[in-house]
Order: sequence, then C-alpha cells, then structure tokens
Amino acid sequence: MNLFRSRPIRFFASWFAAAVSLAPPAAAQQVSDRDYRPPIARPAYAAGAGPRLCLDEGHHNFHTLDGRYWSFGELLRRDGYALQPLRARLSAASLRDCSILVIANAQPGDADWSDYPTPTPSAFDAGEVRAVRRWVERGGRLWLIADHMPLAGAAASLARAFGVEFLDGFARPGFDADPQRRAALFQRPTVFRRGDGSLAAHAVTRGGAPGEAVEQVRSFTGQAFRLPPQAEPVLTLPPGYVSLQPAKAWRFDADTPRVEVGGWSQGAVLRLGRGRAAFFGEAAMFSAQRQGAQGKPMGMNAPGAERNYQLALNIAHWLSGRLDAPPAAGGAVP
Repeated sequence: MNLFRSRPIRFFASWFAAAVSLAPPAAAQQVSDRDYRPPIARPAYAAGAGPRLCLDEGHHNFHTLDGRYWSFGELLRRDGYALQPLRARLSAASLRDCSILVIANAQPGDADWSDYPTPTPSAFDAGEVRAVRRWVERGGRLWLIADHMPLAGAAASLARAFGVEFLDGFARPGFDADPQRRAALFQRPTVFRRGDGSLAAHAVTRGGAPGEAVEQVRSFTGQAFRLPPQAEPVLTLPPGYVSLQPAKAWRFDADTPRVEVGGWSQGAVLRLGRGRAAFFGEAAMFSAQRQGAQGKPMGMNAPGAERNYQLALNIAHWLSGRLDAPPAAGGAVP
C-alpha cells in the first residue's frame, strides 16, 4: 500500500530507528496526483461504452474515486469503462448493474488502526460474502485489493470464500536484528520482474496488442497470501520475504512474529463458474499519489512502477473477457 497510517495518515520514514516498539512518526499528507496521465494508444472501448465498473465505497474504504483512487478511476475511464461508486451493502440487488466490482482497502470502521482488536474484524458481513460469491459464480467479475494489516484482515473473510487466504501482516524483503538495517529493509521497494519469474507469463502481463506487454511492476509494502490450486499467480514474492505479524498495525520490535512468505502471492486471478476474480495484496500500486511536503510520487507515478498502469488495464481487460487468447504453443496458460 504505502508507508502510511489511517487516521491521521503518517509516514513511517525511519521505522525501527530504535530497538523499542515504534509507531509511524510525523504526519504526511497523501493526495492524488491529478497530473498523472499515462498514454493509452488504443482505448478498449468508446468513451463510457465499456463495462460498468463499480468501486466499493460502502465499507469505510481507504481508497475512493474522488480520493486516493482518483487516478485509478481516471485511467479506466480513459479506457472506455463506465465508472460509478457503490455505497450500498453488497447484495444481489446492489450488484445487479455492475459488470466489474472493485473493492480497494475496505475497513470495518473509521477507528484508528491501532484501536482495532486482533484479529482484525471483517469489513463484510456473512450475507455480503455469500452474495459476492454467488454473483461471481453467475458471471460477475471481482477485483479484490487488500493491503497490509489491518486491511488484509478486514477482507480475509471475502477472500476465503474463493479459497484465497489473506495473511494480516506486512510483507517485507527479510528481517534483521539491527534497527538501522531493519529500517533499510523496510524502505527497499518490492519489484516484480518477468525475467526472474516473480511476474508471471500470463495474459495480464502479455496484454492483447502491441505495446501492452508488462516486464516489471512495483508494489509498496502490502500483504502476502496463499492461493487455491485453481488460481493463476501473477505476482509471486521472491525468496527471503517475510510477513511481519505485529499485534497492532505499525507497532514492531525485535520480537515481532514473522512468517516466511517467499513463494507466496501478492497478485493472482481465478475463474469461478461463469465469472472471474482478481486478488491483489497491495493497493498503492494502482494509484498515483503525492506524499509529504516534497510531493514524493507513490504508485503508478513512482520510479520502477512505470508499467503498473498497463498491468491495471490488462487486469481490467482480463476481467471483462478481452484477454481470452488460446494457450500458446507449448501449453502456456493465457
């Protein structure tokens, strides 16, 4: 997601600066980068004529169309999708007019993250989980995005309905007993590359037309999750990655439990019945934001993330059925 908290939003520039448990220090504002406008050579649909994409805004979402996901919405609008916020409880009736449902960082409430109990309560009630699963089975398209703790925990019950196990922690490239080296590890970007296999050879990385192939993407912290056998991995965490599992979000010390998650997923897709679903464990990678007084880029506008926008477009194309090429020679999965 990023190096921020919920209320107030705080930048963790030097976590683990001491050997004691820390919370993020000085506040720094995150705002949408409304100047970010990546090229779309061939929009998938005429303006507003594409599938209706509903972005969930009914579950205290950290990302909304008029907030941190403005650039995400604008990108899909420019590709021809018809976007609207969905502020109702999830049900057969509320989902009826949606072709694609995007849920980005739902929360169980508006409390400060440090006030949530452990384990994190679900943002969705049991009826909503059943409704979304049935909707997908009957042809709906779900794009579930849930970040590090407590956001992974808030969406875990919905992911579990599809056999995906979200881990409510912080996925990082290792752990070190020395506070300064721990800080350096936390600030190291997570980059997925086709060349090393962490970014899969898949329809959503190949695209369907010249210029749509993706060789590298970047994420910003996030969670790790495990997949059912029928899922198709897209982002695989490299060897050495761990998930830090504090009792409260952003409160770490040398004894914080950790789980080895090298080989676990941070992005995958799944076919179910007549529908499809995509699961991603990091949200800022599909945003374009400016953070802090210096306006540091975070998301699709950041260094190393230059092709994140194309991955987002390709995922939308896969969900809407535009990327259904037959398997390539040798049996590769499209």
